[in-house]
Amino acid sequence: MRNATLAIWLVLIPLTSSAQLFPRLGGQRAGISALTFLKMETSPRAAALGGAGICLSGDAYSLLVHPAAMSELKGFSAGASHTFWAADINYSHFTATLPTLRGSFGISVQGLSSGAMPVRTVFQPEGTGEMFYAYYMAAGIGYSRQLTDHFSWGTNVRYIREQLAEFSANTVVVDLGFLYQTDFKDLRFAVLIQNFGPNSTLSGSIPTDTTFNPRAIRLDAYPAPTVFKLAVSFKPWESADGRQTLTTFLQLNHPNDNSENIRIGVEYAYAKLLFLRAGYKINVKDESWPTAGIGLRMQMGRNPLMLDYAMDPLRYLGMVHRVGLTFSLNKGETR
Repeated sequence: MRNATLAIWLVLIPLTSSAQLFPRLGGQRAGISALTFLKMETSPRAAALGGAGICLSGDAYSLLVHPAAMSELKGFSAGASHTFWAADINYSHFTATLPTLRGSFGISVQGLSSGAMPVRTVFQPEGTGEMFYAYYMAAGIGYSRQLTDHFSWGTNVRYIREQLAEFSANTVVVDLGFLYQTDFKDLRFAVLIQNFGPNSTLSGSIPTDTTFNPRAIRLDAYPAPTVFKLAVSFKPWESADGRQTLTTFLQLNHPNDNSENIRIGVEYAYAKLLFLRAGYKINVKDESWPTAGIGLRMQMGRNPLMLDYAMDPLRYLGMVHRVGLTFSLNKGETR
C-alpha cells in the first residue's frame, strides 16, 4: 500500500504545484508548424493518461500511439475512435493490425473536418452566402517486429492530405519507435520520433479584391509537427491475487514547435474488466486541469471488446470528449 500511495502522490503533487516547474524552453517556436491535427490524441486510453501513452501495452490504437507496441498483439485487432473537439470540429480514426510470422502489420485512416463555414469579407462580415470547408486526411501503413523477448521496434508511414477552401497540400510523415520491457514490475521504456517528414506547402489560388488588399496571398512552406517522446512506466502495486493493479506513466515530449513538456498518468485495473485512468500535463499552456477516463472490457462471443472514454478539459475551448471501441481476436491478451 505504501507503493500505491507513493504512486498516487506522484500524480497529485503537480496538481497543487505551479505548472511552471521548469522554464518554457522552446516556447518561442510556437505556431511554426503545419498539420497540427497530427498532435491530437487518437487513443482515448492515452488521452485519459494526459497523453502519456507510448509505454502502454499493445492494443488496436498502438499503430498511431506507438507502433512498436503492435508486436505484443497475438491476433487481429481493429479499433476506432472519435474526438468531439471545440467549435463542432470532429476528428475520427480507424486502425487494424494483423500479426504474422514476419512481424505485425497495420493500416490506419484519420480524418478531421471543420464542417461548413461561411465565407466572410470586410464588407460582408456576416457572410456572403457561400460556404467553405477545411479538412485533413491521413492514411498509413505500419510495421512492428519483436527482436527479442524484451525489445521491439515499429514504424508507421502516413500520407497526409490537407484541404483549406481552394488550397491543398500533400506530404508524407514517418513515425519510428522502440520499446523495451523488463521483468521487474512490468517496467517499460519507450522512445518515439513522431511526425517526421518534409515541409508542407499549400498550393492553389482564389480571386481577391486588390483594391483594399494589394498584397498577394503568400504560400510558404512549414514543417510537420515533429515530436520526440521518451517515457517510462511500471506497476508499483499489485494485489496478492493479481486481480488489481496500479500502473504509473511518465513521459517527456520535445516538440519542434513548442516548449518541452511532461505528461504523467496512472491506471487502475480491476480483473482486466474495469480500468480507471487519470493524468496531468506539465508545462502545457492553457491545459492546467487533470484528464480522466474509463475503460470497460466486454465480450463478443469469445473475443474481447473494449470501450474507452476520456475527458480532457481545456481552459478556453471547454471539455473535449473522446470515445473509442476496439475488437480483438486474441489467443493471449495483453490488456
